[in-house]
Amino acid sequence: MLSGSRGELIAPHRQESAGMTNKGFSHLGLSTLDLDKTRDFYENVLGFKAVRCDIIKVKEGGQIRHIFFDTGRDQLIAFMEARGVPGVPARYDAGITRGLGVPSAFYHFAFEAGSEAGLDEKRHELIAKGVEVTDVVDHDWAKSIYFKDPNGIQLEFCCFTRNLNANDARMQDRFEMSVKRLGLEDPDALRSAYGAQADLDLLVKTPGA
Repeated sequence: MLSGSRGELIAPHRQESAGMTNKGFSHLGLSTLDLDKTRDFYENVLGFKAVRCDIIKVKEGGQIRHIFFDTGRDQLIAFMEARGVPGVPARYDAGITRGLGVPSAFYHFAFEAGSEAGLDEKRHELIAKGVEVTDVVDHDWAKSIYFKDPNGIQLEFCCFTRNLNANDARMQDRFEMSVKRLGLEDPDALRSAYGAQADLDLLVKTPGA
């Protein structure tokens, strides 16, 4: 790996390999208790077209409805909804984090906004559709907005604001944030999830955090 004039990581030129190369995600698979509400949100609020819809009959009983949405760049996000399937509970946390007792930031999914202007446009578009959206968050290397889908899953639109470099790739202290900023306001919930010895001192509340 070479380093550019500004420290960017640059892959050395090489001939195409006959083997498989990394091409990103094909799709992400999630679940929902209400596929109709989920479809309405992803299609009509986020604008992701449904491209494959299945009803899967389960031999032991019940069925699964399955939808794939096109999020762009040949990448999909899919949701399954089980109805009357033996061994699958009728109620569970499809938002993932509440059931685990961890901050919503621990499991979240980010979509590409394309540019800072595109991010700002998407934020206003979501607000106009009644979605509760955060202010634009500056991560130094990227900017983001955060919101939740009907299942309680934390979603994000994000855009890079600069190239990542060798310094970015080194593990080091960067900043501090509060438990509230992570999406879990009650520290006792973290202790419940991780035990009484959970090191919450790492999550230091700072002014405005």
